Amino acid sequence: MRVLVTGSSGLIGGTLVPALVGDGHEVLRLVRRPPRDRAEIAWDPAARSIDARALEGLDAVFHLAGESLAGGRWTRDRKARIRTSRVEATRLLAGALAGLERPPRVLVSVSAIGYYGNRGDESLTEESPPGTGFLAELARDWEAAASPAAARGVRVVHPRLGLVLSSRGGALARLLVPFRLGLGGPIAEGRAWWSWIAIDDVVAVMRFALGRESVRGPVNVAAPEPVRQGDFTRALGGALRRPTPFRVPSFALRGLLGEMADEMLLSSARVLPARLVAAGFRFRFPELGEALRHVLRAAPSARAAGVP
Repeated sequence: MRVLVTGSSGLIGGTLVPALVGDGHEVLRLVRRPPRDRAEIAWDPAARSIDARALEGLDAVFHLAGESLAGGRWTRDRKARIRTSRVEATRLLAGALAGLERPPRVLVSVSAIGYYGNRGDESLTEESPPGTGFLAELARDWEAAASPAAARGVRVVHPRLGLVLSSRGGALARLLVPFRLGLGGPIAEGRAWWSWIAIDDVVAVMRFALGRESVRGPVNVAAPEPVRQGDFTRALGGALRRPTPFRVPSFALRGLLGEMADEMLLSSARVLPARLVAAGFRFRFPELGEALRHVLRAAPSARAAGVP
């Protein structure tokens, strides 16, 4: 297949692209700078500019691009940039694909389990309604922005990503230094549900979605065994063979991070991958301890991470 990837240098894209190449696909990259070779196509979501003619002849598109949610405090300007990088960029891409003479067969456009908001102990499937808050509204509009492609007959898949476990980036990589120093611990009471997934299974889901016609619409990309945050802390400490004695109070996080603390760290979402299971997808790492041990084998050494 001739496959286009946005966000190809990000955490997921950087792992997915080599896998697609290994599967024998021709991979093109949508980039926000002048193209360096024939495998790159230019776009500028902020300026609503895209080289639509270069998109002709695609079989599939993976849309992974978006400004990091955890890159700093959510000021009004930063929330606007996050929204533009997801909603407006998706609308631009979907509109361009819809206008092609022969649009691709499938668009895999990522979303997030933030769609569900803070839901306590409720078990959440793809049939669950959206929650409230910035992330829930963002995810809802993010998914809706792909509707022009769906209206044109493109099979659109929205992987709602949980906490992606990788030693090379994302939330887990940020946790490694304090946990290796023995400074880790539960957040607040540690009762919030964290829905996680190993990076290997994320890529496997993407490849699964590419070839499975029955997979469409929202798909929860989270392991079948979500855990409470306190259990996550203990599992990570155990995988690193470090104590986890320090509890982080919620008021301290709110003082430091504001709204982001409530929506990303203190929020509870017990998300179940109902559609993946029904479609026959098999997780390589369904259990947290095994998943952590696997991804940590690829982690930088403690000294390289700045730990004495």
